[in-house]
Amino acid sequence: MSVSVSVTVTVTSTVGPFLPRSHRRSTTAVRSNKVSVGPTRLLTKLKQDCATPLPLLHHVADAMSSEMRAGLSSVDGPGLPMIPTYVHTLPSGNEKGLFYALDLGGTNFRVLRVQLGGKDDRVIDVDFDQVAIPHDLMFATSEELFDFIALGLAKFVDKEDSRFHFPPGRKREIGFTFSFPVKQTSIDSGILIKWTKGFAVSGTVGRDVVACLNEALERQGLDMRVSALVNDTVGTLAGAEYYDNDAKVAVILGTGTNACYIEKLSAIPKLQGHVSSSGKMIISTEWGAFSNGLPLTVFDREMDAASINPGHHIFEKTISGMYLGEIVRRVLVNMAEEEGLFGISVPQKLSMPFILGTPDLSAMQQDNSGDLQAVGSLLYDKAGLESNLSERKTVLEVCDTIVKRGGSLAGAGIVGILQKMEEDSKGLIFGKRSVVAIDGGLYENYPQYRTYLQHSVKELLGTEKSNNVVIEHSKDGSGIGGALLAASNSMY
Repeated sequence: MSVSVSVTVTVTSTVGPFLPRSHRRSTTAVRSNKVSVGPTRLLTKLKQDCATPLPLLHHVADAMSSEMRAGLSSVDGPGLPMIPTYVHTLPSGNEKGLFYALDLGGTNFRVLRVQLGGKDDRVIDVDFDQVAIPHDLMFATSEELFDFIALGLAKFVDKEDSRFHFPPGRKREIGFTFSFPVKQTSIDSGILIKWTKGFAVSGTVGRDVVACLNEALERQGLDMRVSALVNDTVGTLAGAEYYDNDAKVAVILGTGTNACYIEKLSAIPKLQGHVSSSGKMIISTEWGAFSNGLPLTVFDREMDAASINPGHHIFEKTISGMYLGEIVRRVLVNMAEEEGLFGISVPQKLSMPFILGTPDLSAMQQDNSGDLQAVGSLLYDKAGLESNLSERKTVLEVCDTIVKRGGSLAGAGIVGILQKMEEDSKGLIFGKRSVVAIDGGLYENYPQYRTYLQHSVKELLGTEKSNNVVIEHSKDGSGIGGALLAASNSMY
């Protein structure tokens, strides 16, 4: 389930929620006869505005640590949300039986069935289905969204053979991995604070999302019980720690982003009086809300202003997969308008928000051919752009500039979390092996992003400390982790 890569950090396409925006001189694609001159002035300014020198990264890491502390001190005060998860202990490895997970993290959801065999056999078998969420359901009613999810779960259960029949009176138990900000009140209940990642479903904010799912399950006639509500970062941490006891932090870098870590109860003033047998609790930082000292451009500000949540989740809009392609598109439109990149007019398709996805950026950056033909084909297919070699090179420089900033800032955020933990434990983080588990399609599928993140962590920590920090890719950890937490919190 997890693959670790060693650096000496030991490093072991989506339509967005943006309102239509008219662009001047939008027309169909037309090329001029002259070869376009490289847009050096705008590209130079972009690189300056997106630069992440070491002092800036140190500031981001320090500010992340500081805002974590502030968020742990008060419920509605300054700092990050730092949401208590009420997960006090992670799976031990002794769990046995058949458990389910429902993983709702973005533009699709997964349903998993996991057979656990205890200490010796661990995960015996995993089956899963993945279902794309229709775009209109991201703006539908709560009942419509949860009915669609429950129907997917019902279809998954309907395909089961006789091996999976439960004894009379025993309910199937499910871990609900729900990757949106929730005010959790217990391990199996939580109130939705707000939708993110482009969702704007009505009738859910302020409600217990477990109740929403249970009601939909009942409407489908499914005899299931949610025994654990977790977000994808908590699921990833549970899945990683199941195989590696040194896992201390989990990060999601996909459509959206978040991070969680194991915190001592004594370091959470806003939970004063709360008792836990382990003396610990996993905290969901909701670090997407961070914004202190980030190197932002006019393109970031315009994109933010056009979003459904302007002024919020700036870190997420700078480092996560939902937004990187859109930032690049806005830069290219500006270069086309101001400096004649791609000819005499701006192709109409390029003026469509989110026509370029982050997977497109990654595909272009993997083109090592002399004429960058794959880059040219993708620009034409996606945005109606005819391009020469010079223009394709410019596009790659823009992609690399935005992706380097995103990966480097994500690395600084990770160091901020580790610094905060180290300050409270003196040597228990940097003085011994500490694992950061990362899941999500952006980290998994974008090699340049991954490299910039790892380099940022190593540069910030220095060789000695980074030798003890292991960055693991914990593939599909959030879904498996949800089933593991359903098992460790089973009513049976």
